[in-house]
Amino acid sequence: MNRVVFCDFDGTITAVETFVGMLKHFAPELSAQIMPQLYSMKLTLREGVRQMLESIPSASYPDIIAYAQSKPIRPGLEQLLDFLETQNVPFIVVSGGLRCMVETVLSQGSTGKKSLLERVAAIYAVDVETTGNFLKVTSEFEGDTELVSKVRVMAQHPAQEQIAIGDSVTDLNMSLKAPVVFARDRLSKYLDERQKPYIPWDDFFDVQQKLSQRWNNG
Repeated sequence: MNRVVFCDFDGTITAVETFVGMLKHFAPELSAQIMPQLYSMKLTLREGVRQMLESIPSASYPDIIAYAQSKPIRPGLEQLLDFLETQNVPFIVVSGGLRCMVETVLSQGSTGKKSLLERVAAIYAVDVETTGNFLKVTSEFEGDTELVSKVRVMAQHPAQEQIAIGDSVTDLNMSLKAPVVFARDRLSKYLDERQKPYIPWDDFFDVQQKLSQRWNNG
């Protein structure tokens, strides 16, 4: 069977809020105002995240990369990638956050000769221009309510079985579309409210175990 895994980054691959934490650090007043509206869905991610990012001076860009360097990766990712490689299943990172932060974190974790960054099939995330006084958001897959429309990304990788892994509001549309969903934290609540079935998980060892059981039994 043709399969593909789509995985969120912030709070999913990372064990702590990385992109959200960065916004709180570099745009504290605006994030305090906007974040609650995002979680309650009174404001779209497309509007809110753009407002916060574009309030940050371009001079802060190197500090943003430095901020991401020490962020821990959730346990089991390396082992999940090992398993997916044996199954010939691509692992695609889909983030509503900054590409530079995703690449910085994944380049920290190394597995033998290859970094985790080299082992993921693709990364879809927000890019920023730093030539002006403030960051300017650019996103190839901007659409609907998101700066990165995860459903549009999924359409680029058709498969008989699409698996989504996530933790929060940024993963809701992707999770409603995917037939197989691993959800934790806020995402679980959003899916419960919409009566969308999902598989609870805590770390990537859980994901590997449950996918192995599912595919071997199939």
